[in-house]
Amino acid sequence: MKSSVVPKSLKKILKKRSGRDNSGSISIRHQGGRHKRFYRVIDWKRDKKDISATIIDIQYDPNRTSPIALLEYADGEKRYIIVPEGLAVGDVVMSSTQADIRPGNAMPIKNIPLGTEIHNIELYSGQGGQMVKSAGSSAVVSAKDGDYVDIRMPSREIRRVLGDCYATIGRIANSQHKLTHLGKAGRKRWLGIRPSVRGVAQNPKSHPHGGGEGRSGTGSHPKTPWGKPAMGKKTRRPKWSDKFIIKTKRQGRS
Repeated sequence: MKSSVVPKSLKKILKKRSGRDNSGSISIRHQGGRHKRFYRVIDWKRDKKDISATIIDIQYDPNRTSPIALLEYADGEKRYIIVPEGLAVGDVVMSSTQADIRPGNAMPIKNIPLGTEIHNIELYSGQGGQMVKSAGSSAVVSAKDGDYVDIRMPSREIRRVLGDCYATIGRIANSQHKLTHLGKAGRKRWLGIRPSVRGVAQNPKSHPHGGGEGRSGTGSHPKTPWGKPAMGKKTRRPKWSDKFIIKTKRQGRS
């Protein structure tokens, strides 16, 4: 994997948030202290249609689990995409309604054959990819029904998506990422992950599980630090888009 200079137009300063929201309060715990890094602008929309692009470099991106590819289009414009397996420097990719079924090409899901692995899938046409964007993951086109296409997600959930939504062919590279062993606490701190402490190891003022002499259990039903039920309580709120889930991930694994 090469390590060339990142084009200035595709590089931005990534400000540290440390898990805080716009009021300055911590909304996500156990974050902060990561190493400084730039953000690479990724082309999730693939909206430069019917123009071929050549892979001129494959680079490491500290903001995501997969490598990224630097594309140079025929008109000279450069953009980044995430790298699918089998893509190498010198390969040509395209975003088109009638593109070849090759890794890196983007096209409407309705034009992709059944059984094809895809990633970077749109939920709304023209909005940009929102699903299946991490290393080693892919979804599969499983069925077509009128204007909709059924997609089997990595979680085994089957979701219905409009056929006009775009997706990219192939499985995302770096499938060995899940086997990565960090090796030491310091490396986790470089990633911006701060330590988390067990509730039973805290004092009763800080956590409902705290207190007691020596080692002790929770003493009651498991609770969050704010006293709400934990471990098993369903927290997913109903959404209008739930009607497009044909089979849930629990049903898919049964």
